[in-house]
Amino acid sequence: MLARCRLAVLASRVMPPACHTGAGGGAHPTAVGSAGSRRRRPGTGHDGRVTGRTTAPVAPGVEAIALPPPRDVGLLVVALVAVSTSGPIIASAAAPALAIAFWRNAMAGAVLLPWAALRRRSELRALDRRHWWLSLLAGLLLAGHFATWVPSVVLSSVASSTALVATQPVWAALIARARGRRVSGRVWLGIVVSVLGAALLTGADVRLSGRALLGDVLAILGGVLAAAYMTAGSAVRARVSTTTYTTVCYGCCALVLLAVCLVGGQRLGGYDAGTWVKLAALTLGAQLLGHSLVNVVLRTTSPTVVSLAILFEVPGAGLIAATWLHQVPSRWALPGLAVLLLGIAIVVRAGARAVPVE
Repeated sequence: MLARCRLAVLASRVMPPACHTGAGGGAHPTAVGSAGSRRRRPGTGHDGRVTGRTTAPVAPGVEAIALPPPRDVGLLVVALVAVSTSGPIIASAAAPALAIAFWRNAMAGAVLLPWAALRRRSELRALDRRHWWLSLLAGLLLAGHFATWVPSVVLSSVASSTALVATQPVWAALIARARGRRVSGRVWLGIVVSVLGAALLTGADVRLSGRALLGDVLAILGGVLAAAYMTAGSAVRARVSTTTYTTVCYGCCALVLLAVCLVGGQRLGGYDAGTWVKLAALTLGAQLLGHSLVNVVLRTTSPTVVSLAILFEVPGAGLIAATWLHQVPSRWALPGLAVLLLGIAIVVRAGARAVPVE
């Protein structure tokens, strides 16, 4: 990732906007002031209080692309290390793909539910209908993501599957565009360059064999659903704590996947001890630590920026797969990494300037 000193300097220049809920169910930047003047945007401090920070004017309907606060940059780094273990663990586990998807969410829900019941009971009771529906929708989308991407890891290689699911920044931007917001040309350029870098880095190719082709298609569909999941999650996280949101979301996801496993006749037990250890590691690392920290960052950061940051899962998963599973990356690995970092740097630079689309 970019050097921490550079991230700190850029973060000090831009404070991500706080969000309010619009009629379309999404999170939109809130600005005060007349058109053409400098605007005061509220941001969320580390203590949870709202603080003001002046930024450049942003036209109504523009997708806000800005660097997270320094604390959230650190959380993203930890989340990326955790989620990078997901693909290799899934590929090595001796369990059906859909069962793996179910158990990682069921175990996570089992950990979170008692904590939420004790510490967040009042918040759960206070959730209005809209937040319940959005949380359940996010859980349904997350189930769709896992039901498509996890099998793709088994059908294709870790490298190809991870690279293709990493196309989610494109879908996140398209979702933002479809909801009436505009994304700047520089951000679009950065998204395209980043995705090209991810493809070069892992040597991801749409191969002609039926098994691999099905895995590639499922991975792309998983990227679409991941972008939709993060968009729905950002709308809820603007008002709801991470514990409450993830408890509802993971619980809904687990129930949907359980139904799919039962209908499909997937084996949900009888695994060896090593497989159960891998399922526990998958839950604690990628699910609880990785996905949950991403949900924390979504409270202050655009889904498009978070999706771009998750591109770093591609080299991480590729390195682990090469070391552990002996899936050697292509000779384009280093050039691909350079292109990937260039694309993300373009987006970060565009966000630091807070350039509105005219």
